[in-house]
Amino acid sequence: MVFIDTHTHLFAEEFNDDIELVIERAKQLNVQKMLLPNIDIESIGAMKACAERFPNQCFPMIGIHPCSVNENTKQDLEIIKSELESGYKYYGIGEIGMDLYWDKSTQQIQAEAFLKQCEWAVDYQLAVSIHTRSATYETIQILKSMKQRPKGVFHCFSGSVEEGKEITKLGFKLGIGGVVTYKNSTLPEILKNFKPQDLVFETDSPYLPPKPHRGKRNESSYIPLIAQKVADTYEMNINEIAEITSANAKLLFNC
Repeated sequence: MVFIDTHTHLFAEEFNDDIELVIERAKQLNVQKMLLPNIDIESIGAMKACAERFPNQCFPMIGIHPCSVNENTKQDLEIIKSELESGYKYYGIGEIGMDLYWDKSTQQIQAEAFLKQCEWAVDYQLAVSIHTRSATYETIQILKSMKQRPKGVFHCFSGSVEEGKEITKLGFKLGIGGVVTYKNSTLPEILKNFKPQDLVFETDSPYLPPKPHRGKRNESSYIPLIAQKVADTYEMNINEIAEITSANAKLLFNC
């Protein structure tokens, strides 16, 4: 039984003091591979350093988070492009997307940055990790406008059945994390409208820890808690869920 955490920020400062223990705990619980989505220009160095320190477990991605766009985004995108052209081995483009929850004033810049990075994903044959908050419709419309779309994941999916159907119809996977374990979450019922083949697992560490760790730092070793909840939802064995979702992740990210 092997799990893959398709979205974890193990390079964040929250892990500075015990990253080796965090990686070891994940390995002991069969979380063998962890994909590291970038956040902004400033995080590239730490992200690459983490991936290089643990090359068999951590797989880097490159991109600009929608909450990181600003008046310097054009220049920042040039840096992202230069990273892609450098020959450095990246396994995906992310974390990219749209977020109109925190700031609607940057919507146009977000949309342009998202589209450009999706185009690069097509050019470099890389999957995307998509962040969308209060902007699922807008994100989907941008993807629909593309003549060629990348493959990828809608990270931290918590939308409706209808939104999920739109996403999977476009060929994207649903990223399922700790929210699925929360007492009042509607996600388990929503997932019954989809197949395990539509899913990948993620933690979004250090954020959104599953039960019983809510309120604490999240980490990749908690993936089995997410997997068990999803297995229970489908009335399947956790080994089967692990096999299906890990195969999905490997196919997407070539890791």
